[in-house]
Amino acid sequence: MKNRSSAGIALILVAGLAACAPHMRTHGYVPIPEALARIEPGLDTRSSVQAKIGRPSASGAFDETGWYYVSTVVEHYTFYEPKVIDRTVIAVTFDENDVVEAVDRFGLQDGRLVDLTTRTTPTYGRQLTVIEQIVSNLGNVNAGDVFSDED
Repeated sequence: MKNRSSAGIALILVAGLAACAPHMRTHGYVPIPEALARIEPGLDTRSSVQAKIGRPSASGAFDETGWYYVSTVVEHYTFYEPKVIDRTVIAVTFDENDVVEAVDRFGLQDGRLVDLTTRTTPTYGRQLTVIEQIVSNLGNVNAGDVFSDED
């Protein structure tokens, strides 16, 4: 009986420790360095890049001058917010003749934080108090606005 209870406690402890282990998830695709090394700026074209490393994750929003291969590794703990621990972006830029100009690699350290949830619009100039707004509008009443010919 003692062996069963010890085994049960050990099983509960192992399950508890396993629940605390992070779960890693990888999203996206970045070609391996050997495949990227085969791309030659000035020689390769859009079609040869596609044949060598495949279609990109994204392309330019307003023009087709760049292809982007993006991979992100996210760490999930049990009830904590997921955390991005690695991101790699490969940017392949093309000239107007669809010939490769450059192949650049960017990491998480190269990125910038963009706040997408700000609820205020910044305004420039002086902020007026309520009293200043009331006093400044006292002389701005137009008689045509108060009395109209339609009544």
